[in-house]
Amino acid sequence: MAEPVQRDPLLGQLLVDSGAIRGVDLEEALKIQDRTGQLLGTILLEMGLCNRSALSSALLKQNPFVEDQVSPVTQRRTKRPTLHLIGFHVTTKPLLSWLLLVATDILSLALAVLLAACACYLLYPQIIREVRTAGLLASVLVLVCFTAWRLHSLVALGPVEELRRSTILISLVCLGIACGSCVYSHIERDALVLIFVFWACAVFFVPVLRTRLRQVCAKRPWWGHPVVLLGAGDSARRVLGMLRRHPELGLKPVAALDDDPEKIGQIEGVPVLGCLNIAPVLARDLKVRRALVVMPSVPPVRLMELLELHASAFSYLLIVPNLLGLYSMLVPAHDLGGVLSLEVKQNLLLPSHGRLKRTMDVGLTFLGGLLISPLLLFIAVLIKLDSGGPVFYTGKRLGKNGQLFNALKFRTMYGDGEEDLEDLLAKNAALREEYEKYHKLKKDPRVTRVGRTLRRYSLDELPQLWNVLRGDMSLVGPRPYIEREIPDMNRNHPIVFKVLPGMTGLWQVSARNKASFTERVETDVFYVRNWSLWLDLYVFAKTAEVVLSGTGT
Repeated sequence: MAEPVQRDPLLGQLLVDSGAIRGVDLEEALKIQDRTGQLLGTILLEMGLCNRSALSSALLKQNPFVEDQVSPVTQRRTKRPTLHLIGFHVTTKPLLSWLLLVATDILSLALAVLLAACACYLLYPQIIREVRTAGLLASVLVLVCFTAWRLHSLVALGPVEELRRSTILISLVCLGIACGSCVYSHIERDALVLIFVFWACAVFFVPVLRTRLRQVCAKRPWWGHPVVLLGAGDSARRVLGMLRRHPELGLKPVAALDDDPEKIGQIEGVPVLGCLNIAPVLARDLKVRRALVVMPSVPPVRLMELLELHASAFSYLLIVPNLLGLYSMLVPAHDLGGVLSLEVKQNLLLPSHGRLKRTMDVGLTFLGGLLISPLLLFIAVLIKLDSGGPVFYTGKRLGKNGQLFNALKFRTMYGDGEEDLEDLLAKNAALREEYEKYHKLKKDPRVTRVGRTLRRYSLDELPQLWNVLRGDMSLVGPRPYIEREIPDMNRNHPIVFKVLPGMTGLWQVSARNKASFTERVETDVFYVRNWSLWLDLYVFAKTAEVVLSGTGT
């Protein structure tokens, strides 16, 4: 008797348990998979060991956003392009998710009203009723505007765009309330400070509590909308990977479809069930209302034919065009006589934006430097007591247009860092491999005791405020690179060097020490191509969170 096979813990086991295939059939298919590397589902279909309906049902059972009900799935061999998905349903609950999002906004605005009322009670108790009424009116208007401007949509706009829209809407509502109060209510002008209190609290609490809600709920199977992907190629893999990394976007992929039979199986953990012509079946049986079209290589005429034939059952279609590398934030669509066009502003080439960014850098750096000067002195004393030697370290870095400058930091290492690094990497292959991937070491033996704490909370970079005042750096921007890193930047250095490097940046607050060097460069390229003041404000907010959490190295 042959030894029992090591069954596939997912697809193969489900097919065997459901009686769709026999154990010996699975054993034979697994041997072919070992030789050819094909997907198990494709092998089983080509061998005629199971039908497409059984395979699709098994694939769906593996998806965390789809579950099997009590009634069994009908299994039968058929040549018709249909799926028997009776008994399955999606686990996402869009209504519950929407209610939680609205409730979070109500809580944020209620906190703003409460704090404004407390300030009024202390300063102007005689008008507390009017202030409370104005706060409640402002809250209702903000909620209505949020709904009108898609801020209550579960398909998230992205944190930067959400911050921009919420801040603009709250500001406009508060401005309108203030003007109305002065004209019609004759409230003392000094009491307008209370409306400012409401505005400041609302602008702070709304994005913070929304972010916290998504951090807690976004990974739950019931959050967001289910979505079917039309297309299962390399672009679909990238999109699925992005959706997996960012569940807060609110789209939960339940299945993918593609006309290529070789793709039957799974991509990024999502089942590829079959051809595009079963899309209406998925929309009907699983009650999926959204589809994500990821077929950038299909000609536009053919794409429209496919959508008319197979995607008409979906209420919402998101089409991913073949625009890889183009700006993706704050890019409005325009109708040019029936022709779709995208408006891309070259923000970096606008002198007014450069002056605004520089003004913000100088103002915030000057004020911040005064406030943290005692901390800087305390750190300098600790470095002297811990390891002696100089307090500061200067290193050559590449700035705007590739110009070299001396970046100032608190010293966190013993001795000559660069020479010690070369000796260390020459003697230790594992450390050399880690450094080649990340261009830094997680446990660097050259780092001092105080240096570890400074790096963990990014306090070693505070002296770079001097570089910001000098104009060598900005508060937010790409990381300052070293000359020897240029060959590893995959020819992206001309893009990165268009702007000043920053003390903090998008990759520092998004991936931190988990990102490889290649991912850091790609994130910096994204920042340069999508720069806006709102993006800088978002990075500022995230920097405070990252520094306080101590996730540095």
